[in-house]
Amino acid sequence: MLSSIYTLPEEVVNLIAAGEVIDSVAAVVRELVENSLDAGATRIVVAVWTQHWRIRVADNGCGMKLTDLQQAAIAHSTSKIRNRDDLWKITSLGFRGEALHSLTQLARLEIMSRLALTAEGWHVRYDAGGQVSEATTVAIAPGTVVTVSDLFGNVPNYREGLPAIAQQMKAVQSTIQQIALCHPHVTWQVWQDDREWFTISAGKTSQHLLPQFIRQVRVSDLQELTVEVPHPDTLSTQPYSNDTATRAFIKLVLGLPDRCHRHRPDWVRVAVNGRRVKLPEIEQTILTATARTLPHDRYPICFLHLQVAPNHINWNRHPAKAEIYLHHLDYWQEKVAQAIEQALRLNSETIPESLHNSRVSKLIKAAEATSGYNFSRQIQPGADVEEGTQNSKPPPYILKAVAQVNNTYIVTEHPGGLWLVEQHIAHERVLYEQLVDNWQLVALEPAIILSNLSPAQRSQLEHIGIEIEFFGEQMWAIRNIPAMLQTREDCADALLELSLGGDLQTAQVAVACRSAIRNGTELSLEEMQTLLNQWQRTRNPRTCPHGRPIYLSLEESALSRFFRRHWVIGKSHGI
Repeated sequence: MLSSIYTLPEEVVNLIAAGEVIDSVAAVVRELVENSLDAGATRIVVAVWTQHWRIRVADNGCGMKLTDLQQAAIAHSTSKIRNRDDLWKITSLGFRGEALHSLTQLARLEIMSRLALTAEGWHVRYDAGGQVSEATTVAIAPGTVVTVSDLFGNVPNYREGLPAIAQQMKAVQSTIQQIALCHPHVTWQVWQDDREWFTISAGKTSQHLLPQFIRQVRVSDLQELTVEVPHPDTLSTQPYSNDTATRAFIKLVLGLPDRCHRHRPDWVRVAVNGRRVKLPEIEQTILTATARTLPHDRYPICFLHLQVAPNHINWNRHPAKAEIYLHHLDYWQEKVAQAIEQALRLNSETIPESLHNSRVSKLIKAAEATSGYNFSRQIQPGADVEEGTQNSKPPPYILKAVAQVNNTYIVTEHPGGLWLVEQHIAHERVLYEQLVDNWQLVALEPAIILSNLSPAQRSQLEHIGIEIEFFGEQMWAIRNIPAMLQTREDCADALLELSLGGDLQTAQVAVACRSAIRNGTELSLEEMQTLLNQWQRTRNPRTCPHGRPIYLSLEESALSRFFRRHWVIGKSHGI
């Protein structure tokens, strides 16, 4: 149950960031539902009557007693904080005590509320100053119902300057979705003009809510990860504490880049301690960490929720609490990038184990060694480790090479089913990450001679570190080259490709693509297994650097349904 409501002392009021809190219908909804969440609500019903400028928010929270209802709409009255020190340990969504008082000045406000263990509730109406004008008993379910009527009725010019109703309702929907993502355990029902508009079903985590907001995205298209990290100020000053008040968590829901992405960066969302906020630095970290996993001009689907100790955040920056000061920002950027890298890896945490993996082996044994299949069940000794790393730790999640289809796709078995891995782009991903980690230019002897290079092409080669010298009329000598291209016969073609533009990262992608094995190349089972081991160790194994998916998943459950293998012994045989 919330603490009793008191009026804040003047010294605290003067420290609080003041400003317009209620400036739209969406702002009213935001302030009221945040109060509901602070009251512990698990079900919230929002109703908006657009023609009457009326909003109602009902919840099943803890409710309020009469003395708190009498104090609730007075300026700077709140149950969330008491003194100036509390501003540095905010754990609630609201704390300023301004919203309800502002509503009494802009609209007609009434509240019905009942405590869970009491027999009756109270219906209270407020005047323009926030004082109670009428209070009567009422029979309602435990919880609170707040009704705001004739919003901005006393400032008609302001009402006329607001966006069209359709835009305002879109803002209301966006506001509710953002809040719901941060509180997935809450069920929402939203009405517009006496007709049900949309609902949001509660879920275990935010991963189960995103498909309700984004069309064509399924739960299986999303990877969820929760990482516990120490607070930066505990790393050197004191041992890491198990106290829940000092733990930090990074909760990440990331759209798998081979399955879903967006044309705009409109679903890169960041929340801190239960509230969606604007943190451009963290958002840019997300975009950078996923840049070479998506197709050109595509953006990730990502919801990041940081849960940190209250004293690491200063909420007192913006009246609507949409902007914050986050201490040790560089540290959190680093941890977020590491969490995204972990979520994109292939391992036992990101790929669920199947309880029926033996079925897959039986299915594979029934295959025939015909047509375009290079088939063998024998893996040569040492094929499951990379050359020179026989003593290294095995891959975190073993993929077993089974066959090669049309000298292009590697049939791969894992406990959850089958994958078809496209060998060229899998190798391209391996080589690209090797280049990023160890970009090396080696001397050429003799030099490669290129002709008819434009000034822009010569400038581009120099930009990525290639040494180029004038060698005669319309001829230039190349004195060094990326090490990976050194032994290739098409070095000149590769250099021309590098000269066509882009930054160093683009050049590394081009080199990886040029150096990767070609489709149509026949591989032995040992070579296939080595490639799989290298590929599954990469940081971003789901897509190539151009953003193309690397593998097609044929999960065991789907295979079972297709081959109708859900049967009872005897019955399916006519016994």
